[in-house]
Amino acid sequence: MASVQYEQPRRPSLKIDLVKVLSYLAMVVVVILILVPIFWMLSGSLKTNQEILTFPPEWLPRNPKWSNYSDAWNAAPFGRFYINTIVTTLAGTTLELTNACLTAYALAFLRFPFKNLIFILLLAALMIPQQVTIIPNYLTVSNILGQNWINTYQGIVIPGASVAVGTFLLRQAFMSLPREVMDAAKVDGANHLKLLWQIVIPMSKPVLVTFGLISLVAKWNDYLWPLIVTNQDRMRTLSVGISYLYQPEAIPRWGPLMAGTFFVIAPLILIYIWAQKHIIDGITAGATKS
Repeated sequence: MASVQYEQPRRPSLKIDLVKVLSYLAMVVVVILILVPIFWMLSGSLKTNQEILTFPPEWLPRNPKWSNYSDAWNAAPFGRFYINTIVTTLAGTTLELTNACLTAYALAFLRFPFKNLIFILLLAALMIPQQVTIIPNYLTVSNILGQNWINTYQGIVIPGASVAVGTFLLRQAFMSLPREVMDAAKVDGANHLKLLWQIVIPMSKPVLVTFGLISLVAKWNDYLWPLIVTNQDRMRTLSVGISYLYQPEAIPRWGPLMAGTFFVIAPLILIYIWAQKHIIDGITAGATKS
């Protein structure tokens, strides 16, 4: 009778993957570089000037000075700044996503003359710095169809309603979608708007949410254009209004200044936490086939 030989279980390898270790170390360094300034800002928002300027630095406040937040809020009309920023950010992001989706769909699925030339011009627009367009946009906004859009919401929003990078990213994402699904929908009689709304957009949810987050953060933090196109406090945004807390001719009060900065970044942190969940859900849904 043949003897049965049992294979000895393999011992787990103790060999250290150097690349993996370096990757984790690099990740830890990046996290520290990101979190330390945020922690210092939150800690400084509860300190006096003397505590902030102490060397070696004190990472935690001795007696938290919560009045810095009320001082910062009362030093400038932050309530109005919040309203202006929310309106311009939501309107600008919505218009940018709409324009990017429609343009990307046309470049990906429609046939029309000079299509490739238009796409090349779009790529060329990616290399033009935003600062170059400031003066032409200002001249246009100051006298568009005989109207002056300075100190208006439309003056802040309209020039940034379309961005080449968004169209490029969405066009590349649309090109990677399975054509079989598109062809099946066309056979069922779906027109282009139904294809876009019912097929393309749901299948492209991860890139749409990601680009929407990028656009929202960029418009929330935009400083240069709102500074130029507004000259009244009632139309200032948060990124511009935070400068009201810094007076070069006086001794800076760093505590209220850091507290005011927290007013700006707190909504972005909450939005990112919400958007991160949707990005993960979108990727998971897109990775499974029914």
